[in-house]
Amino acid sequence: MSGLFDNEMKLEFSSKSSNEAFARITVAAFVAQLDPTIEELADIKTAVSEAVTNCIIHGYENKEGIVKIIAKILKNTVMIEVSDTGKGIENVEMARKPLYTSKANLERSGMGFTIMESFMDEIDIQSVLGLGTKVIMKKAIKPKEEDEEETKLG
Repeated sequence: MSGLFDNEMKLEFSSKSSNEAFARITVAAFVAQLDPTIEELADIKTAVSEAVTNCIIHGYENKEGIVKIIAKILKNTVMIEVSDTGKGIENVEMARKPLYTSKANLERSGMGFTIMESFMDEIDIQSVLGLGTKVIMKKAIKPKEEDEEETKLG
């Protein structure tokens, strides 16, 4: 464990779609220590769902593999890294474009990265063909004291 963070967790699981809910709930439980709002928690759960689903459908193409999640907390910011050792993304910039999908036959919307970007403060996608993909997402959780002070001052 690195002393750079206040807290850290690692999770590895099989690339089965049934594990997507497990991953989402586990990350939400970890982030709960920051006392996020229901909306902040929903944003994180949605982004994690999209990232994990991408690993399963695109990274491993429904073959068996391992999805890895590392979540770290520093002050009021959570950093979530979702990675696979699947086939990788040929063109990350193209993949980030809304409605782009490499699996049109699956009726997927091609909005995965767009959804992650809209729900998180920062998203970084690293991918090497044949080696896999890593998505690093960050979100600052607004401390509760600020809300109370704004109410008093407002």
